[in-house]
Amino acid sequence: MSVIPAALATATGLGGAGVLAGFVLPYRLRVPVVGILTVGVGVGGGAAGAAALGGGSWEDTLAWVLPLAGAHLAVDALAGVFMAVAGAVVVAVSLYGMGYAAGHGPHGLGSRTAQGVLPLFALTLVLVPAAASVSTFLALWELMALASLLLVLAEHRWGHSPSYRRRDPHPARPESRAWGRASVRLAGVWYAVMTHLGLVLLLAGFALFAAHAGGETFAALRAGGHAISPTVRGLVFVLVAAAFTSKAGAVPLHAWLPRAHPEAPSPVSALMSAAMVNLGVYGLVRTGLDLLGGGPVWWWLVVVVVGGVSAVYGILQAAMASDLKRLLAYSTSENMGLVLIGVGACGLFSSYGNRPLAALALAAALLHVVNHAAFKALLFCAAGSVLRSTGLRDLDLLGGLRSRMPVTAALFALAALGAVALPPGNGFISEWLLLQSLIHGLAVPGVAVAVVLPLSVALIALSAGIAAAAFVKALGVGFFARPRSMQAGSAREAPPLMLAGMVLLAVLTVALAVVPGLLGDGLDRAVEALGLPGSGAVTGGGLRVRLADISASLSPLWVVAALTCAIVVAVGLPRLYGRRRRRVNARLWDCGGGAPTPRMAYTATSFAEPLQRVFDDVLAPEQDLDITPVRESAYLVERVRFQRRVPDRIEHRLYGPVLRALAGTGGAARRLAGGSVHLYLGYGFVVLVVLLLVLAVGW
Repeated sequence: MSVIPAALATATGLGGAGVLAGFVLPYRLRVPVVGILTVGVGVGGGAAGAAALGGGSWEDTLAWVLPLAGAHLAVDALAGVFMAVAGAVVVAVSLYGMGYAAGHGPHGLGSRTAQGVLPLFALTLVLVPAAASVSTFLALWELMALASLLLVLAEHRWGHSPSYRRRDPHPARPESRAWGRASVRLAGVWYAVMTHLGLVLLLAGFALFAAHAGGETFAALRAGGHAISPTVRGLVFVLVAAAFTSKAGAVPLHAWLPRAHPEAPSPVSALMSAAMVNLGVYGLVRTGLDLLGGGPVWWWLVVVVVGGVSAVYGILQAAMASDLKRLLAYSTSENMGLVLIGVGACGLFSSYGNRPLAALALAAALLHVVNHAAFKALLFCAAGSVLRSTGLRDLDLLGGLRSRMPVTAALFALAALGAVALPPGNGFISEWLLLQSLIHGLAVPGVAVAVVLPLSVALIALSAGIAAAAFVKALGVGFFARPRSMQAGSAREAPPLMLAGMVLLAVLTVALAVVPGLLGDGLDRAVEALGLPGSGAVTGGGLRVRLADISASLSPLWVVAALTCAIVVAVGLPRLYGRRRRRVNARLWDCGGGAPTPRMAYTATSFAEPLQRVFDDVLAPEQDLDITPVRESAYLVERVRFQRRVPDRIEHRLYGPVLRALAGTGGAARRLAGGSVHLYLGYGFVVLVVLLLVLAVGW
């Protein structure tokens, strides 16, 4: 018997039991039982994905699940990558979430609704890649969207928010529980609108695809996709690509991501950013490269451009953000942009007939999906530990956490090293592979390639540099600076269960950084599942990565060893030399200004200000100067208030006019409903006359 169906059946059964336990059990049993069952969901999904990466496959039809069409499921190596990633993230984050929810009481993430929906959300993350028909895919996709929406709204009341409980000296008073958090409600509205707009696009694209292909199973779409006219194929690709890139958080359809991620409970943020956004990439790869069988050059040029813009714009906004979770959310947009560059480059090389380079670009993109899932889940969990301990997300109010939360600080630094793509971080190797594919792709003939690929290389380098600035800001200001608030000064380390989940993610991050070649065979099988020559795209075993079709190789383990030796020498020699000299403790000269205070230290806003000046035209910051004079004299100033903010320019310029137009249309439509029965009868009469005229003309 194959491991895949048994693992998926186990995950489904445990997920159903978790949903039931979340809604039925009392609070003391609810959190641990649901947490253990959700861990089982992750183990089952990860086992199924690992079996598929090891060469297994499975396909089945469950006619009793969905009416009319039935549920079609199939697992290959490509689906296995995303299932294994989702399963691993679910295991670690569920373990972390047990400790996180224990501090909420029977509200927020510990409520019946949140605990009942959490296993369902985890299960959909595992099952979406296994869908093998349009109806099955859309049903699981919508179930995932609804479950994540409910979890985003879990802390919608002031009394349920960790930050509110830290600020309010009387968090249990009845009026606190009645107040709603406007930011959470607004984030929920944005997320609901954007995710269901994506569903409409998916429904339209897949319906058009299935109608012309003559069937709704993926096998029928794959067989009939080549016979569809280029115009229809292009329209299908545009519709589904817009929906999938929106789920991945790509610009300009990213507006939901920096709103929903900060307001969701931190374990939910980790699941969404490290697992859910990956499914947007999976959908794009599955539809564009597999079901449609590739396409013309312009498809993939659009994907590369969207990826490049998302990478740079996302990390620019992250560098400007002072909200720690908002910074991480924009970093997700940046990393998904890098993945989209790899996917677009794969399609581009495949269109020009260079299949080995296409295989390398796709392998690099898939490896970055894995690496991003590991370090981003760890970053969000560390940010959740800070939020739970201090009640704060604002970096301008944090500081001093390195000595008060040493384990969390060390784990955040480890994950940040992967996010900036510097060795020995795990993000380095996947970005190195991506750059190798783009640089060697310059040999492919074509004007589009000659223009787009050098720009892509430049954008990747630029995003890496800005990412370094963004995470130096987050780590230096939030953890190493002096505490700038009472909450930061009284912070305590996270509970053991939360630390255990983060340590598990840290082990995965280190393993991916040191021995990424262990994934080589699995990535090859995933690439081969799309008909590309995946064998040998990334080889070399566990200790070395060697590109079979390109004369390039890299040993991450030796890089880590060399850096470790350099650090030991740089730190050890001064200490060894200093011991031979007599030390004298003396007060440093302070220029007469006294001992430095936290107000003298750099804040996140001041740290980002020089970078903001460089990209002033792109970011378009807004500032407001309010001068209040003294009543008795207009020449004397009582107060000066200066405010400067960096809004999301794309959201402001693109979505603002649309929202204003919709609001104006709604206001004008109210005039049509004045409450007069005679007016409503007139509307009915006019509509009836118009329909009769249409029928008369048609006949």
